Amino acid sequence: MTGRVLLAGATGLVGSALLRQLLADPAGPEVVAFGRRAPPIQSPRLRFQATDFATLEAQAPIAADAAYCALGTTIRSAGSPAAFAAVDLDAVVAFARHARRCGATHFMLVSALGADPASRVFYSRIKGEAEKAVAAAGFDAVHIAQPSFLLGDRTESRPGEWIGKHIAHLLRPLLLGPLRPYRAVPAVEVAAALIVAAASAARGVVRQRFGGIPA
Repeated sequence: MTGRVLLAGATGLVGSALLRQLLADPAGPEVVAFGRRAPPIQSPRLRFQATDFATLEAQAPIAADAAYCALGTTIRSAGSPAAFAAVDLDAVVAFARHARRCGATHFMLVSALGADPASRVFYSRIKGEAEKAVAAAGFDAVHIAQPSFLLGDRTESRPGEWIGKHIAHLLRPLLLGPLRPYRAVPAVEVAAALIVAAASAARGVVRQRFGGIPA
């Protein structure tokens, strides 16, 4: 993509990696970042759009070729299951619909391994419902990344994930063959895969799992 792309979640783990990689390419697109906080990066090709995703439909559309969505939180950070769903489902769907109004034909979504709208696990069900809604939004291509545990330096403290990161390193040698998608994957790898996907000729809904190698 060489025109303009939209990005939601630019201050998160995968979103910040996406932003850095998109801006690192001198021939890359202009990036319009949607969110509550401006990314801590400055570039003549970066534009910040302060956003309340609950009222995004009221914003005027901005012409764009593609959109990246890296919105996500945890139930603990959000404070309740309902608040979690407001981010990982409602905000994701609102952004996808807005991106479609902006003319985007490709949508890249960061989801999670095990996402399933019929799952009995709340987290997986919400992720699955978000995937289903995005897939039905009318894009020519929807690329969905389904990583397992994400590795990288977060701006917010998540003690449980710090423990999980070390456990992931210990488990890596055991996750072989069909278990490879359950390996932890660096956020930068997920971001790079989505950028490649945006330029691909694939159409329809494409899901990508990872057999990540922790740094």
